[in-house]
Amino acid sequence: MTAGDPVSPLPVGPDGLSARARSFVELHGIRVPRQDIRRHREVWIAHGIPAAEAERAVAFQDRWGGLALPPAPFYEGGPRILEGACPQGSAAEGWSFDAGDCRVSMAYGFRIGPDGVFGIDANHWTPLHAGTDGWVESLALADHACRSAKSVTRIRGEAVEALDLSRYEPVSEVRGVTDNWWRGKDSLIAVYRGEAVGFGVAPRCLEAHVYSGLDERALRGG
Repeated sequence: MTAGDPVSPLPVGPDGLSARARSFVELHGIRVPRQDIRRHREVWIAHGIPAAEAERAVAFQDRWGGLALPPAPFYEGGPRILEGACPQGSAAEGWSFDAGDCRVSMAYGFRIGPDGVFGIDANHWTPLHAGTDGWVESLALADHACRSAKSVTRIRGEAVEALDLSRYEPVSEVRGVTDNWWRGKDSLIAVYRGEAVGFGVAPRCLEAHVYSGLDERALRGG
């Protein structure tokens, strides 16, 4: 489907997501009219933006544009609506584009960086997940874990660094870079490092959420 094609008013989980994430998108997402950024492609290229970067922004818009998802449990909820925009950057520093407006006034924005990584533009560019799919998988997992856990514990600051994750395995589908999820015997742990890394204020802005009391089915969550 391209930006010029009719778009279903109902959200549809894109191919490549886990069953859990597709269900999350379709049950809890809202599809709003998305901007047609494809019509800007030739103008962007005429102003020196590489054709490959223009296509990358268009491809993002085709896949995610106009999708509103429930707030994330960190980063003040994440983008309000996923929307692509004009790429910015250079060959030396790399190219990136906005991923959508913030829900509240914030000191950073959400961007899609080189190779499609999803991250925040704080004091410096900080990748959170290796792709937007990973961000959406993380949202879906947080929603599932919150509904399934017997208890949820928030840990902040230096205590996050003291967490023993040696008996946990990373949850691969979230494609964690700076942030990640970990799966243990009966719990899931989300570790949010993006603000601490982006602003260079670790460990003050570190935060982890521990979802405890999960059975085997809840640990996998679809």
